[in-house]
Amino acid sequence: MPDQSRRQFLKRLALRSDALSGASDKTLVCVFLRGGADTLNMFVPYADDTYYKTRPTISIPHPKSGRGNDSSIKLDDFYSLHPKLSPVLPIYKEGRMAVVQAVGTDNPTGSHFETQDQMEHGDAFKKTSGGGWLARYLRARFGNNLTPLSAVSIGPMLPESLRGAPGASAISTIDDIRIKAPCENPAVVAQALTALYGSEVGLLSSPGRDTLNLLTRVEKLRSAEYKPANGANYPDSNFARGLREVARLIKSDVGLEVACVDLDGWDTHFVQGSVDGQQAALIETLGEGLAAFDADLASRRKQVTTLVITEFGRRTYENGSLGTDHGRGFAAMIIGEGIRGGQVIGHYPGLNEAKWVLGPAGMEVLFDYRSVLSEVLSNKMELRNTHDVFPGFEPQKVGIVVSV
Repeated sequence: MPDQSRRQFLKRLALRSDALSGASDKTLVCVFLRGGADTLNMFVPYADDTYYKTRPTISIPHPKSGRGNDSSIKLDDFYSLHPKLSPVLPIYKEGRMAVVQAVGTDNPTGSHFETQDQMEHGDAFKKTSGGGWLARYLRARFGNNLTPLSAVSIGPMLPESLRGAPGASAISTIDDIRIKAPCENPAVVAQALTALYGSEVGLLSSPGRDTLNLLTRVEKLRSAEYKPANGANYPDSNFARGLREVARLIKSDVGLEVACVDLDGWDTHFVQGSVDGQQAALIETLGEGLAAFDADLASRRKQVTTLVITEFGRRTYENGSLGTDHGRGFAAMIIGEGIRGGQVIGHYPGLNEAKWVLGPAGMEVLFDYRSVLSEVLSNKMELRNTHDVFPGFEPQKVGIVVSV
């Protein structure tokens, strides 16, 4: 983070320190698989013979294929798990991870940009609600009582879902918001702030103590000191490092309400692979990162809900380049306490694409993606009225949360 950006961040932090509330009781972590993930190869409908007929080289072997570690892992009598996603299997079996099948948008374009933009704004096709859906959620639940650490995106820029959020911040690491002074000596930190603001130091006269306390909490989780809990082992990937930073922020009790982390590269038109290859590598990165994050935050599981989505799924059959083209429906993942985990929720629509007339084919969309988001917000994040987030939209009942 450049010095000017750091100064602006700390100035905003000081001005908003009256809103500091310490630890958040609920944090939503949004993982976006950008590029259109082929979730049919992640949650395999092995009981449908059509799956293997339409994917002769890229399908994932049947659980009883005798392929050892290359066989998919049985979840129930219909679905199995890609073997590279095995790190999340314990979470699934413990009932803390649910999969929702046939989720998607009404966007017929097949455009990555347009569909991502639509989803991040929480809209229907060619409708504009203004700002991002997470920004509207934050405003609806908290008003302006937010700090620059209430909503964080890991990376160089804010996603569209956080556009319009009061004080949302894009950071690569907690070290971006460090003041280069010993956190054990508040006087030195105060001197650093004084030097940073110059004549504007009066801004710190009233809320300064709260600001310094918050910065001290962040400083305690510097990378040299941070050790993941419960033997959590974050792999060496940008995705895992991003989740690690989110875990550090949650543990630092700075009031983190929403965090966004992306995993790119899912546009597998060419040589997608099966149990190995480019998609398998991404699935392994996803599984290992989520498993480490879950283990690290074992003591905070009641607080944290993780949502994994993509802009669209892929075609049900492999193309001539041994890959898959843009499709429609996909499987969403929700990890957290109090959900109907250990199952794939939703009717399986089959792999017949003949009914699609406009736009790319693929798995039929049975759940509007906003229904999934609405249920998570209303039942896990305790938002009273999701119409403030998705104006004019009446959500379907999905059945993600136990209390629903």
